[in-house]
Amino acid sequence: MKLTIISFVLLFTFSFSFSQSYSNAESVEYDPLHDRWLVSNGNRIISDDGQGSLSFFGTGTTSYGLEVMGNTAFGIQGSNIVGFDLTTELQVTIATVSGASFLNGMTNDGVNTIYVTDFSQGKIHKIDFSNFASPVVTQIVANTQNTPNGILFDGDNNRLIYTSWNGNAQIKQVDLSNNQVSTIITTSLGSIDGIDDDAQGDFYVSSWSPDRITKYDSNFQNPETVTTPSLSNPADIGINQATGIMGIPMGSSVIFVDLGVLSVEEFNTNEFNFTVSPNPIDTTSKINVFNLNSESIKIELLSVSGKVVQTISNQIDLGNSSISLKNMNQASGIYFIRASNKLGVTTKKVIIK
Repeated sequence: MKLTIISFVLLFTFSFSFSQSYSNAESVEYDPLHDRWLVSNGNRIISDDGQGSLSFFGTGTTSYGLEVMGNTAFGIQGSNIVGFDLTTELQVTIATVSGASFLNGMTNDGVNTIYVTDFSQGKIHKIDFSNFASPVVTQIVANTQNTPNGILFDGDNNRLIYTSWNGNAQIKQVDLSNNQVSTIITTSLGSIDGIDDDAQGDFYVSSWSPDRITKYDSNFQNPETVTTPSLSNPADIGINQATGIMGIPMGSSVIFVDLGVLSVEEFNTNEFNFTVSPNPIDTTSKINVFNLNSESIKIELLSVSGKVVQTISNQIDLGNSSISLKNMNQASGIYFIRASNKLGVTTKKVIIK
Protein backbone atom coordinates (compact mmCIF):
# COMPACT_ATOMS: atom_id res chain seq x y z
CA MET A 1 0.00 0.00 0.00
CA LYS A 2 1.40 3.34 -1.02
CA LEU A 3 2.32 5.74 1.77
CA THR A 4 0.90 9.24 1.32
CA ILE A 5 3.10 11.93 2.82
CA ILE A 6 1.15 14.51 4.80
CA SER A 7 2.99 17.46 6.29
CA PHE A 8 2.13 18.47 9.83
CA VAL A 9 3.35 21.54 11.66
CA LEU A 10 5.72 21.22 14.56
CA LEU A 11 4.54 23.27 17.49
CA PHE A 12 7.71 23.42 19.51
CA THR A 13 10.75 21.36 20.43
CA PHE A 14 12.23 21.64 23.89
CA SER A 15 15.55 20.55 25.33
CA PHE A 16 16.76 21.57 28.73
CA SER A 17 19.96 21.87 30.71
CA PHE A 18 18.61 22.60 34.19
CA SER A 19 17.73 20.15 36.99
CA GLN A 20 14.23 19.28 35.76
CA SER A 21 15.33 18.04 32.36
CA TYR A 22 14.54 15.11 30.13
CA SER A 23 17.00 12.25 30.25
CA ASN A 24 14.80 9.24 29.55
CA ALA A 25 11.41 10.56 28.41
CA GLU A 26 9.35 7.45 27.71
CA SER A 27 5.61 8.17 27.89
CA VAL A 28 3.55 11.37 27.61
CA GLU A 29 -0.03 12.03 28.74
CA TYR A 30 -2.15 15.19 28.73
CA ASP A 31 -3.71 16.24 32.04
CA PRO A 32 -6.90 18.20 31.14
CA LEU A 33 -7.65 19.09 34.76
CA HIS A 34 -4.50 21.21 35.02
CA ASP A 35 -3.76 21.94 31.34
CA ARG A 36 -0.33 20.31 31.32
CA TRP A 37 1.54 17.33 29.95
CA LEU A 38 2.91 14.61 32.23
CA VAL A 39 5.98 12.66 31.10
CA SER A 40 7.52 9.54 32.64
CA ASN A 41 11.23 10.23 32.64
CA GLY A 42 13.26 7.28 33.81
CA ASN A 43 12.34 7.27 37.47
CA ARG A 44 10.34 10.51 37.89
CA ILE A 45 7.27 12.12 36.39
CA ILE A 46 7.88 15.56 34.88
CA SER A 47 5.15 18.17 34.46
CA ASP A 48 5.51 20.14 31.20
CA ASP A 49 3.36 23.22 30.56
CA GLY A 50 4.01 22.97 26.82
CA GLN A 51 5.95 26.24 26.80
CA GLY A 52 9.30 25.02 28.11
CA SER A 53 8.60 25.19 31.85
CA LEU A 54 9.28 21.87 33.60
CA SER A 55 8.80 20.76 37.17
CA PHE A 56 8.80 17.46 39.01
CA PHE A 57 5.36 15.95 39.57
CA GLY A 58 5.31 14.74 43.17
CA THR A 59 8.13 12.61 44.54
CA GLY A 60 7.12 9.16 43.35
CA THR A 61 9.31 7.16 41.00
CA THR A 62 7.91 5.81 37.73
CA SER A 63 9.15 4.45 34.43
CA TYR A 64 7.68 3.42 31.07
CA GLY A 65 3.91 3.68 30.62
CA LEU A 66 1.92 6.57 32.07
CA GLU A 67 -1.86 7.06 32.14
CA VAL A 68 -4.22 9.81 33.30
CA MET A 69 -7.61 8.49 34.44
CA GLY A 70 -10.01 10.81 36.23
CA ASN A 71 -8.08 12.71 38.89
CA THR A 72 -5.25 10.17 39.02
CA ALA A 73 -1.97 9.69 37.17
CA PHE A 74 -0.90 6.04 37.01
CA GLY A 75 2.71 5.02 36.49
CA ILE A 76 4.83 1.86 36.55
CA GLN A 77 7.22 1.06 39.40
CA GLY A 78 8.80 -2.29 38.55
CA SER A 79 5.99 -4.83 39.06
CA ASN A 80 3.68 -2.21 40.60
CA ILE A 81 1.13 0.19 39.13
CA VAL A 82 1.07 3.30 41.33
CA GLY A 83 -1.57 6.05 41.31
CA PHE A 84 -0.94 9.71 42.22
CA ASP A 85 -3.60 12.34 42.87
CA LEU A 86 -3.34 14.95 40.10
CA THR A 87 -4.02 17.83 42.50
CA THR A 88 -2.01 16.89 45.60
CA GLU A 89 0.54 14.83 43.60
CA LEU A 90 0.55 12.32 46.48
CA GLN A 91 0.40 8.55 46.07
CA VAL A 92 -3.17 7.30 46.59
CA THR A 93 -3.08 3.67 45.43
CA ILE A 94 -0.79 0.81 44.41
CA ALA A 95 -1.39 -2.55 42.73
CA THR A 96 1.18 -5.34 42.41
CA VAL A 97 1.24 -7.53 39.30
CA SER A 98 2.65 -10.73 40.72
CA GLY A 99 5.34 -12.39 38.61
CA ALA A 100 5.64 -9.44 36.24
CA SER A 101 8.89 -9.17 34.30
CA PHE A 102 8.78 -5.94 32.24
CA LEU A 103 5.58 -3.91 32.57
CA ASN A 104 5.63 -1.44 29.70
CA GLY A 105 2.57 0.04 27.98
CA MET A 106 -0.64 1.16 29.71
CA THR A 107 -4.13 2.30 28.75
CA ASN A 108 -7.41 2.89 30.59
CA ASP A 109 -11.16 2.66 30.00
CA GLY A 110 -11.85 6.17 31.31
CA VAL A 111 -13.72 4.84 34.34
CA ASN A 112 -11.75 2.65 36.75
CA THR A 113 -9.73 0.08 34.80
CA ILE A 114 -6.08 0.10 33.74
CA TYR A 115 -4.63 -2.37 31.22
CA VAL A 116 -0.87 -3.01 31.11
CA THR A 117 1.41 -5.06 28.85
CA ASP A 118 4.27 -7.25 30.03
CA PHE A 119 6.83 -6.89 27.25
CA SER A 120 9.07 -9.80 28.27
CA GLN A 121 6.40 -12.34 29.13
CA GLY A 122 3.94 -11.51 26.34
CA LYS A 123 1.02 -10.94 28.71
CA ILE A 124 -1.69 -8.35 29.31
CA HIS A 125 -3.09 -7.60 32.74
CA LYS A 126 -6.25 -5.80 33.84
CA ILE A 127 -6.30 -3.79 37.09
CA ASP A 128 -9.63 -2.69 38.54
CA PHE A 129 -9.09 0.46 40.63
CA SER A 130 -12.73 0.84 41.73
CA ASN A 131 -11.42 0.59 45.28
CA PHE A 132 -8.06 2.32 45.66
CA ALA A 133 -7.48 0.49 48.94
CA SER A 134 -7.84 -2.91 47.31
CA PRO A 135 -7.31 -2.94 43.51
CA VAL A 136 -7.94 -6.23 41.72
CA VAL A 137 -5.36 -7.58 39.24
CA THR A 138 -6.42 -10.09 36.58
CA GLN A 139 -4.38 -11.60 33.75
CA ILE A 140 -6.55 -11.45 30.63
CA VAL A 141 -4.04 -12.54 27.96
CA ALA A 142 -1.44 -15.21 28.74
CA ASN A 143 0.17 -15.16 25.29
CA THR A 144 0.07 -12.06 23.09
CA GLN A 145 2.00 -13.96 20.38
CA ASN A 146 4.62 -11.20 20.25
CA THR A 147 6.49 -8.69 22.42
CA PRO A 148 3.65 -6.26 23.32
CA ASN A 149 4.55 -2.61 23.75
CA GLY A 150 2.05 0.25 23.42
CA ILE A 151 -1.60 -0.47 24.12
CA LEU A 152 -4.87 1.44 23.56
CA PHE A 153 -8.42 0.95 24.85
CA ASP A 154 -10.92 1.21 21.97
CA GLY A 155 -14.28 1.44 23.71
CA ASP A 156 -16.28 1.90 20.51
CA ASN A 157 -15.26 -1.60 19.45
CA ASN A 158 -14.90 -3.14 22.94
CA ARG A 159 -11.30 -4.08 22.34
CA LEU A 160 -7.68 -3.41 23.23
CA ILE A 161 -5.22 -2.62 20.42
CA TYR A 162 -1.53 -3.26 21.02
CA THR A 163 1.71 -2.90 19.08
CA SER A 164 4.73 -5.18 18.80
CA TRP A 165 8.49 -4.82 18.69
CA ASN A 166 9.66 -7.12 15.91
CA GLY A 167 10.37 -6.41 12.24
CA ASN A 168 7.29 -6.20 9.98
CA ALA A 169 5.57 -5.59 13.29
CA GLN A 170 1.98 -6.64 13.75
CA ILE A 171 -0.76 -4.57 15.34
CA LYS A 172 -3.08 -6.89 17.25
CA GLN A 173 -6.35 -6.64 19.14
CA VAL A 174 -7.96 -8.25 22.17
CA ASP A 175 -11.73 -8.76 22.02
CA LEU A 176 -12.81 -7.78 25.55
CA SER A 177 -15.95 -9.90 25.34
CA ASN A 178 -13.85 -13.09 25.38
CA ASN A 179 -10.18 -11.90 25.65
CA GLN A 180 -9.32 -13.54 22.32
CA VAL A 181 -6.31 -12.20 20.37
CA SER A 182 -6.28 -11.59 16.63
CA THR A 183 -4.12 -9.70 14.13
CA ILE A 184 -5.40 -6.42 12.69
CA ILE A 185 -2.52 -5.71 10.30
CA THR A 186 1.06 -6.74 9.57
CA THR A 187 2.98 -3.53 8.92
CA SER A 188 6.20 -2.73 7.09
CA LEU A 189 7.46 -1.07 10.28
CA GLY A 190 9.93 -2.37 12.84
CA SER A 191 9.97 -1.78 16.60
CA ILE A 192 6.60 -0.10 17.05
CA ASP A 193 6.49 1.62 20.42
CA GLY A 194 3.38 3.73 21.18
CA ILE A 195 -0.18 3.99 19.90
CA ASP A 196 -2.98 6.53 20.38
CA ASP A 197 -6.07 7.82 18.57
CA ASP A 198 -7.50 11.23 17.71
CA ALA A 199 -11.03 12.62 18.00
CA GLN A 200 -11.85 11.52 14.43
CA GLY A 201 -11.15 7.85 15.18
CA ASP A 202 -7.81 7.67 13.33
CA PHE A 203 -4.91 5.77 14.89
CA TYR A 204 -1.25 6.80 15.21
CA VAL A 205 1.75 4.59 15.98
CA SER A 206 5.38 5.49 16.69
CA SER A 207 8.16 3.29 15.32
CA TRP A 208 11.95 3.16 15.61
CA SER A 209 12.54 1.51 12.24
CA PRO A 210 12.11 3.83 10.53
CA ASP A 211 11.87 6.71 13.03
CA ARG A 212 8.33 7.67 12.17
CA ILE A 213 4.79 8.47 13.24
CA THR A 214 2.34 6.60 11.00
CA LYS A 215 -1.35 7.40 10.78
CA TYR A 216 -4.03 4.80 9.97
CA ASP A 217 -7.73 5.32 9.37
CA SER A 218 -10.36 3.73 11.62
CA ASN A 219 -10.02 0.41 9.76
CA PHE A 220 -6.21 0.46 9.92
CA GLN A 221 -6.03 1.12 6.20
CA ASN A 222 -4.45 3.91 4.11
CA PRO A 223 -1.26 4.50 6.13
CA GLU A 224 0.14 8.03 5.97
CA THR A 225 3.47 9.28 7.29
CA VAL A 226 3.18 12.19 9.71
CA THR A 227 6.20 14.31 8.84
CA THR A 228 7.94 15.72 11.88
CA PRO A 229 11.59 16.82 12.07
CA SER A 230 14.36 15.09 13.96
CA LEU A 231 12.61 12.00 15.26
CA SER A 232 14.91 9.63 17.10
CA ASN A 233 13.40 6.54 18.73
CA PRO A 234 9.92 8.04 19.33
CA ALA A 235 8.40 6.32 22.33
CA ASP A 236 4.90 6.20 23.90
CA ILE A 237 2.99 9.05 22.23
CA GLY A 238 -0.01 10.87 23.71
CA ILE A 239 -2.74 12.94 22.02
CA ASN A 240 -4.87 15.72 23.46
CA GLN A 241 -8.06 14.92 21.52
CA ALA A 242 -9.62 18.31 22.28
CA THR A 243 -6.87 20.21 20.46
CA GLY A 244 -5.30 17.59 18.20
CA ILE A 245 -1.88 18.14 19.77
CA MET A 246 0.43 15.09 19.96
CA GLY A 247 3.29 14.77 22.43
CA ILE A 248 6.23 12.66 21.28
CA PRO A 249 8.80 11.61 23.92
CA MET A 250 12.29 10.79 22.65
CA GLY A 251 14.64 10.24 25.58
CA SER A 252 16.32 13.61 26.00
CA SER A 253 13.46 15.67 24.55
CA VAL A 254 9.72 15.90 24.02
CA ILE A 255 8.21 17.55 20.94
CA PHE A 256 4.62 18.60 20.29
CA VAL A 257 2.91 18.55 16.89
CA ASP A 258 -0.45 19.88 15.72
CA LEU A 259 -2.21 17.06 13.85
CA GLY A 260 -4.82 19.43 12.42
CA VAL A 261 -2.47 21.45 10.23
CA LEU A 262 -2.12 19.97 6.75
CA SER A 263 0.34 20.78 4.02
CA VAL A 264 -0.09 23.79 1.74
CA GLU A 265 -1.17 21.50 -1.11
CA GLU A 266 -3.99 19.96 0.95
CA PHE A 267 -4.90 23.24 2.55
CA ASN A 268 -5.38 24.97 -0.80
CA THR A 269 -8.31 22.63 -1.54
CA ASN A 270 -10.11 24.28 1.35
CA GLU A 271 -9.91 27.64 -0.47
CA PHE A 272 -9.02 29.84 2.47
CA ASN A 273 -5.82 31.14 3.99
CA PHE A 274 -4.56 33.94 6.19
CA THR A 275 -1.42 35.90 6.99
CA VAL A 276 -0.29 37.74 10.12
CA SER A 277 1.86 40.85 9.70
CA PRO A 278 3.93 42.15 11.28
CA ASN A 279 4.93 39.21 13.44
CA PRO A 280 6.02 39.54 16.31
CA ILE A 281 2.69 41.18 16.97
CA ASP A 282 2.54 44.85 17.89
CA THR A 283 -0.18 47.53 17.77
CA THR A 284 0.05 47.71 13.97
CA SER A 285 -0.36 43.97 13.32
CA LYS A 286 -3.27 42.63 11.30
CA ILE A 287 -4.68 39.30 10.20
CA ASN A 288 -5.47 39.28 6.50
CA VAL A 289 -7.95 36.54 5.60
CA PHE A 290 -8.61 35.25 2.08
CA ASN A 291 -11.88 33.28 1.99
CA LEU A 292 -12.92 31.92 -1.41
CA ASN A 293 -15.78 29.71 -0.21
CA SER A 294 -19.17 30.20 1.42
CA GLU A 295 -18.21 28.59 4.73
CA SER A 296 -17.63 31.15 7.49
CA ILE A 297 -14.22 31.08 9.24
CA LYS A 298 -13.60 31.24 12.98
CA ILE A 299 -10.28 32.64 14.20
CA GLU A 300 -8.86 31.88 17.67
CA LEU A 301 -5.68 32.48 19.66
CA LEU A 302 -4.17 29.38 21.30
CA SER A 303 -1.49 28.89 23.92
CA VAL A 304 1.43 26.59 23.07
CA SER A 305 -0.36 23.76 24.91
CA GLY A 306 -3.32 24.14 22.52
CA LYS A 307 -5.75 25.90 24.88
CA VAL A 308 -7.98 28.61 23.35
CA VAL A 309 -7.17 31.83 25.22
CA GLN A 310 -9.04 34.32 23.04
CA THR A 311 -11.58 34.26 20.21
CA ILE A 312 -10.44 36.85 17.67
CA SER A 313 -13.41 36.50 15.31
CA ASN A 314 -16.44 34.20 15.25
CA GLN A 315 -17.34 34.81 11.62
CA ILE A 316 -15.31 35.75 8.54
CA ASP A 317 -17.45 35.47 5.43
CA LEU A 318 -16.70 35.27 1.71
CA GLY A 319 -14.02 37.59 0.37
CA ASN A 320 -10.99 39.35 1.83
CA SER A 321 -11.00 40.65 5.40
CA SER A 322 -8.53 42.47 7.64
CA ILE A 323 -8.59 42.25 11.45
CA SER A 324 -6.56 44.56 13.67
CA LEU A 325 -4.65 42.93 16.55
CA LYS A 326 -3.92 46.16 18.42
CA ASN A 327 -6.16 45.12 21.33
CA MET A 328 -4.59 41.73 22.06
CA ASN A 329 -4.65 41.50 25.85
CA GLN A 330 -2.25 38.62 26.40
CA ALA A 331 1.06 38.22 28.16
CA SER A 332 4.21 38.25 26.06
CA GLY A 333 5.18 34.90 24.62
CA ILE A 334 4.62 32.32 21.88
CA TYR A 335 1.06 31.64 20.70
CA PHE A 336 -0.77 30.15 17.72
CA ILE A 337 -3.54 31.69 15.63
CA ARG A 338 -5.96 29.08 14.29
CA ALA A 339 -8.45 29.61 11.46
CA SER A 340 -11.07 26.93 10.92
CA ASN A 341 -14.35 26.10 9.24
CA LYS A 342 -16.18 22.96 8.11
CA LEU A 343 -13.70 22.48 5.27
CA GLY A 344 -10.43 22.64 7.16
CA VAL A 345 -8.12 24.25 9.68
CA THR A 346 -4.73 25.92 9.67
CA THR A 347 -2.52 27.31 12.42
CA LYS A 348 0.32 29.83 12.37
CA LYS A 349 2.83 30.54 15.14
CA VAL A 350 2.96 34.13 16.38
CA ILE A 351 4.88 36.01 19.04
CA ILE A 352 3.26 38.64 21.21
CA LYS A 353 5.68 41.29 22.39
